[in-house]
Amino acid sequence: MATLTKWVLDPTHSEVQFKVKHLVISTVTGFFKTFEGSLTTDSEDFNNAEIEFSLDVNSIDTNQEARDSHLKSAEFFDAETYPKITFKSTSFTKDGDDYKLNGDLTIKDVTKPVTLDVEHGGVAGDFYGNTKAGFEVTGKINRKDFGLVWDGVTEAGSVVLGSDIKLSINVQFAKQA
Repeated sequence: MATLTKWVLDPTHSEVQFKVKHLVISTVTGFFKTFEGSLTTDSEDFNNAEIEFSLDVNSIDTNQEARDSHLKSAEFFDAETYPKITFKSTSFTKDGDDYKLNGDLTIKDVTKPVTLDVEHGGVAGDFYGNTKAGFEVTGKINRKDFGLVWDGVTEAGSVVLGSDIKLSINVQFAKQA
């Protein structure tokens, strides 16, 4: 039987970023500042690893306090009722030098399958004798699929907020003894 190796997310060397179109003419970037995750693998190349990840909705930061409060409200994420966004992998498969990550994303009370692209940055040791693995995860989801259906329209008829959310997640995991 293969030995399982657990890797834990290093939040000081990771970031979770999202981008959404505003008025269809520009892009707003936001971050989640608090998150945690783990990766469990039975092989050196991470193929078939199991990945779990969660974000603290109250840690959302778009560099604009009023917008952040709106995003935390019941019109969007409803952070009071649903304080976490969660992801659990269903498959993590080698795709050339990189990986395809499939899993179930839960926002509010809606769980949907998503597919994300994962670029493997490599494995390296740090100054403290820890083994680290780096990944860049990218993808796109439609916010409306997850019940984030608020829409504003300007007086001129322009849509205020795009439906597609681009995800850019850079993560570093530390191998556990």
